[in-house]
Amino acid sequence: MKRKLLTLGMALICVFGMTACSGAADSTSASAESLYGITQDSAVDYADQVIASIQTIVAQNMQDQYASDTVISSALDSWESALEDIGQVQSMSGHTVSADEDGVTIDVHVDGSEHDANIVITLDDELALSSITTNVEYSFGELMENAALNTVLGMGTVFVILILICLIIYCFNFIPKIQASFSGKKNEPAEKKEKPAVSAAPAAPAVQTAEQNPMDDCELVAVIAAAVAASEGAPSPEGFVVRSIRRVPVSRWKANK
Repeated sequence: MKRKLLTLGMALICVFGMTACSGAADSTSASAESLYGITQDSAVDYADQVIASIQTIVAQNMQDQYASDTVISSALDSWESALEDIGQVQSMSGHTVSADEDGVTIDVHVDGSEHDANIVITLDDELALSSITTNVEYSFGELMENAALNTVLGMGTVFVILILICLIIYCFNFIPKIQASFSGKKNEPAEKKEKPAVSAAPAAPAVQTAEQNPMDDCELVAVIAAAVAASEGAPSPEGFVVRSIRRVPVSRWKANK
């Protein structure tokens, strides 16, 4: 009896849950239709047409024709970058339409050969296309792998930059030596220019002999004769004859003085 009651209770819970889910879907569709007059089917058809147009434009490489349209251009870039991970598009299912005061949002699930994706199409309150974004669905392992790779790249870049900064700071020790060597080379020619040239010592005047300068010898003889006459008390040097003239050493001259 208890098992039957438990089974009946679980069945009632499931029924109420399914009723609540269907009621939520109906309320979502009703809100989109009541706010903007767009039904679930029309929203799904519109989303399929937009996605088909994007696929055609990318397949035919006509992205340049829509470069002026910001919304379409960004949508094409998002789809083209995600297509590398999606692979071949197999099917599109799981359309979900939601609406609020800001506009209508249509989510489309894409089944790909490599990864699934979710395309989010947003319409503003005037039902004008505002954005189209393609989000690839990665597994938990792939997300962790990408996170680890990003962490390694980030930390590796930081360490490389720090090593370069350390090397640059270490090279500052050689800058004063390089400057000193360059300044020494620049000042060396200036010092050579400023250094006065050593002039040759003037040659000692040659001893003039009597034969070379007879006039000087006559004057010297007259002076010596006058000195001798004065020392002898003679009134004039007449009668004195100088036979020879000899140079007396300086040391002997000082001793006689």
